[in-house]
Amino acid sequence: MRIENSFIPVRGVGEATERKLWEHGVTHWEEFDGRVVGPTLADRIESFIDDAWTRLEAGDLGYFAESMPASSRWRLYENAHDEACFLDIETTGLDASCHDVTTVSVHRGGETTTYVRGDDLTAERLQTELEAASLLVTFNGAQFDVPFLETCYDVDVSVPHVDLMYPCRTLGLSGGLKRIEREVGIGRDRPDLSGRDAVRLWREYERGDDDALETLVSYNRADTRNLETLMDHVTSRLHADVFGSVVE
Repeated sequence: MRIENSFIPVRGVGEATERKLWEHGVTHWEEFDGRVVGPTLADRIESFIDDAWTRLEAGDLGYFAESMPASSRWRLYENAHDEACFLDIETTGLDASCHDVTTVSVHRGGETTTYVRGDDLTAERLQTELEAASLLVTFNGAQFDVPFLETCYDVDVSVPHVDLMYPCRTLGLSGGLKRIEREVGIGRDRPDLSGRDAVRLWREYERGDDDALETLVSYNRADTRNLETLMDHVTSRLHADVFGSVVE
């Protein structure tokens, strides 16, 4: 499902009205001709479409992210698939005011890069990665990863953001990332490792165990790569439930 199929960014158009439009054959901005809804709402939709085409052609996904609920931002993904940045961090604890970020992995275009505290993890590199992305994808990143990076590295995380936790909840998938991975059949090499182990591994590395860092980096990279697999799974199911069930 693409942004151009969406009408919910318009004030006064909820999911029920959008579904009604689809049911009457108005499945794309180009197909809207003022019918189905009242004249006032029709004017709003037409005004939105005029502005939306300009925003979309300019690559301004932030405009659409701000006007959609968090649970619906998955609709941005097909438009931004090639430039989407999947991000996951590991830390020494849960409080950004007193704990540190240890590793940050970003996955884009089939390539995964990991930055390590004390080596190449810098604010400049993080900002460059974020500015190169048209869409940021995390799991619970709105409450954890993003505030940590903003606090510890003073980076500007203004890129449109899909926190996968919310569309997962729409599908009845609850709990942490690893639990959801198991539920939908996504595997990993070390399913026994957890966030608590990530803290332990960093402490062991600080005491001189380089193998512990290698394991930590591998764990962080698996989290990040699996975000893409989960995003593909979630958007496919939501497309079928939300749009395909009406149109197809």
